[in-house]
Amino acid sequence: MDGYPQLALDQQLCLPLYAASRAVTRRYAELLAEVGLTYPQYLTLLALWDAGEPLSVRDLGARLHLDSGTLTPLLKRMETAGLVRRVRDERDERRVLVWVTDSGWRLRDDVADVPERLAGGMGMSEAQGRDLRLLLDQVIGSLEGERTPQG
Repeated sequence: MDGYPQLALDQQLCLPLYAASRAVTRRYAELLAEVGLTYPQYLTLLALWDAGEPLSVRDLGARLHLDSGTLTPLLKRMETAGLVRRVRDERDERRVLVWVTDSGWRLRDDVADVPERLAGGMGMSEAQGRDLRLLLDQVIGSLEGERTPQG
């Protein structure tokens, strides 16, 4: 590309990031279809399981990098499916708390092998996966103006 080498497609980070994101998301969708979950539902359950206690919609959204306009319909579908419950916080009625139902907790056993199955198809070692995660956390933190933990 004469005069604009910085615009050559092969020099861009955006395309491989985008393509990798789509490929990983597609693979997760395949693995999760076996248990009837979507990828966003899986991520939501991971965040809630990790917390071990109810989270506010705001805190859950921050954890998932989603705004409430995206998260609320997702939570409604998950509640209809019996995976989570949403209840107004008794101490502050402006807050809605989300927690995992017994059905949602039981799904942990069904998806426990998903991370390993995904990693097995990525063609990288466990150490490379950890390094990639650290780099991606750094990119996200920098672009979103957050400080990410180092190490």
